[in-house]
Amino acid sequence: MPEIPAVSRRSMLGGTLATGAVVAGLGSAAGAAAATSAAPSAAGAEASAPGRRPGQKSMINVPFEEYRTVRVGVIGLGNRGSGMTTGWSVIPGCVVTAVCDIRADRAERTADGLVADGMPRPAEYGGSADAYAKMLRRDDIDLVYIATPWEFHYEQGKAALLSGKHVVVELPIATEVSELWDLVDTSERTRKNLMLSENCSYGRNELAMLKMAHEGLFGDVTNGHGGYLHDLRELLFSDTYYTDAWRRRWHTRSTASFYAMHGLAPIAAAMDINRGDRMTTLKATATAPKGLADYRERFIPKSHPSWRETYINGDLVSCAIETARGRTIRAEHDVSSPRPYSRINSLAGSRGIFEDYAGTSTTGGRIYVEPDHGGHSWRDFDAYRKEFDHWLWKKLGDEAENGGHGGMDYILQWRTVQLMRAGLVPDIDVYDSASWCAPVPLSVMSLEKEGRPVAVPDFTRGSWVNLRSGLDSRSTDMPPVS
Repeated sequence: MPEIPAVSRRSMLGGTLATGAVVAGLGSAAGAAAATSAAPSAAGAEASAPGRRPGQKSMINVPFEEYRTVRVGVIGLGNRGSGMTTGWSVIPGCVVTAVCDIRADRAERTADGLVADGMPRPAEYGGSADAYAKMLRRDDIDLVYIATPWEFHYEQGKAALLSGKHVVVELPIATEVSELWDLVDTSERTRKNLMLSENCSYGRNELAMLKMAHEGLFGDVTNGHGGYLHDLRELLFSDTYYTDAWRRRWHTRSTASFYAMHGLAPIAAAMDINRGDRMTTLKATATAPKGLADYRERFIPKSHPSWRETYINGDLVSCAIETARGRTIRAEHDVSSPRPYSRINSLAGSRGIFEDYAGTSTTGGRIYVEPDHGGHSWRDFDAYRKEFDHWLWKKLGDEAENGGHGGMDYILQWRTVQLMRAGLVPDIDVYDSASWCAPVPLSVMSLEKEGRPVAVPDFTRGSWVNLRSGLDSRSTDMPPVS
């Protein structure tokens, strides 16, 4: 498979990404011209953003302090939180020191499980809505992991930052634009990192696609397509899976694209969003909300409390996003329709295309790139993934297979702990986290305007023009555990 150095991101940077150096501008005159003509200047973007308070500074390229051991406190111990708590506990150099859930029995059960696995017993908090605030007063927590229902993420994430902790928040970090800005500002003021727990960004295919894009295999990347297409109807109507039916109830009170960042984030990373490009506008469309009501009609007893609900969230919410460099991204969300699971995960450019969840190969992907291919026929992705496999999967693939979601959870948790113990810059920063979650409120705003485009905030305040490293990190080791 030939190299294409003329459009390789690394050749544009002169190899500086290998050392994590930052290069001002877009790396080439053509790229800079494209960005300038397609979007407001960096100064204009910064001027339109809320001003920083005196002394408040950017968190771009701000590393973690070095930690001998990363001590984790967990807020939210439902299905996701309890499983990830076990995950944190097995990462080298990491220990879970406290767990919290409004239901105290969950905290006790989680602590019992860690002890049964041979781990130290964490402190337990629960029984009230403010139990997490009591936990945050502890001085033996370095990282707070939040896995509560969506409506609590902003409040708890901000509180964790203000308590002097770094934070990993499940999707989304917030559901309103003002909340996203507040988390950015709070991170900048506290000098603590906040990271979206976007495990799909660490998927094996996604990281291989990222590396291929940055090596120039697709030529000039022009468009991408990602999303979250997952038939959750049975779980949404379960009386036990989502506590108090919190996730189904979101479908009664919002028209948002709730969860498209699972597919959007990998595409954004491959396009260097916030690292040489940025999302500028978003317009949304939505189909009629038919799926949940139809499922209820066929399978749910009339005595079930869901019969008092009216669903307003469209089955398929699609967001068309434009970037400063003239690229387009289509991000989709559908959890209400009968269909096989897909994150779509497709990237295309002037020299080829990759599509995930579409092929017959063991990887599930298919590819077509010039000059390797011709005849209008797809090829299996297997050989390409092997060649462009990310160093994290080369190093951790065997271990990761024991983790959740095909290993993505383990890779995310291992990498987060490694970054903190080695004192490195996070792969996913607060600006990425805010940008990837912005389609939640922006889709509502666009739909209210009958699908007209709305502006995407520049959470970097103009710094998006600088190429810098992210998920395309160089290989490093986990510091030894003493």
